[in-house]
Amino acid sequence: MNIAIYGAGSLGTIMGAYLSQSAENVDLIDVNEEHINKLNENGATIKGSIEFHSKVNAITPDKINKKYDLVLLLTKQIYNNDVLPIIKNILNTDGILLSLQNGVPEHFISETIPKEQIIAGSVEFGATYAEPGVSNLTTTYDTFKEYALQIGELNGVVTERIKNIKEVLEHIGGVFVSSNLIGTKWSKLLINSSFSGLSAACGCTYGDIMDDEVGIQSALYIISEGIQVAEKQGIEFEIMSGVDFTQFKIIDNIEKQTKKLKMIMESNRKLEASMLQDLQKGRKTEIHYINGLVAQEGDNTDIPTPYNDKIVEIVSEAENKKTVPQFSESIAEFAKIIEQKKELLI
Repeated sequence: MNIAIYGAGSLGTIMGAYLSQSAENVDLIDVNEEHINKLNENGATIKGSIEFHSKVNAITPDKINKKYDLVLLLTKQIYNNDVLPIIKNILNTDGILLSLQNGVPEHFISETIPKEQIIAGSVEFGATYAEPGVSNLTTTYDTFKEYALQIGELNGVVTERIKNIKEVLEHIGGVFVSSNLIGTKWSKLLINSSFSGLSAACGCTYGDIMDDEVGIQSALYIISEGIQVAEKQGIEFEIMSGVDFTQFKIIDNIEKQTKKLKMIMESNRKLEASMLQDLQKGRKTEIHYINGLVAQEGDNTDIPTPYNDKIVEIVSEAENKKTVPQFSESIAEFAKIIEQKKELLI
């Protein structure tokens, strides 16, 4: 099987390193030429919660000279207009695109790639780009090996091809097949919108959010907003990494629920959101496809989403000014929302 990892950044480098240990033919594809050159010269190096090294084959998109049976799509949604026509051209006629992008982009992807060639999934581990050829695994290794990916057919049917792909991808880590892919994607969106959104909006790690009273309460309310918006559309959430996030739909015991949320997220304490890494590099983020999606759907369903709105506001301003938000300033903004909620309850 010819496999392409399209978007071999922090996550893709880790997936490529492990997949390259299998019997499959694996190419890591990325536009970062320095990164590609280092991968070819020195192999992929994984640090952080594990020390791992693997020889890989890496190329830039202009050097692609074959068709692929399976393409793992890991680029950001903001590049889809440019990336998807390339994917269409490099897929075999019976090839499969596995969308692993954040958010819920599959409807848009199907406008370019035939729907029957698309499966989707969610990445359940975290990573940061350290330097060319090197990626840091920020999720604990045991968690990564138990819960790396969820994948599923768009119609929820557990087919033979999804079982075959699961078997291939298990060279990376634990892979679960979902019969409710949209519920899986929304479960992942709850984490992206809360901890990734706050990480970007506050310029900090997940652990910094967890250790701050306002930060962890804000994460809780962001999850609650996402659940209410999705359920209004008839979305049924899936268990993710053994966790049922719908327990946070109604916030009625702050102390107990924040303690529970901290326990759930502890293995990701060291993670910095990829959106924060984008801001640090002066790049555009996916904020409008993550917190912006929740905020937009909240508007459509008449559900208030003040926390998601604030994250979109802060990150958008940082993008425009090419700055990184300051923790104390952003936390003060979320503290104001918490106080406003308390006043409404009096």
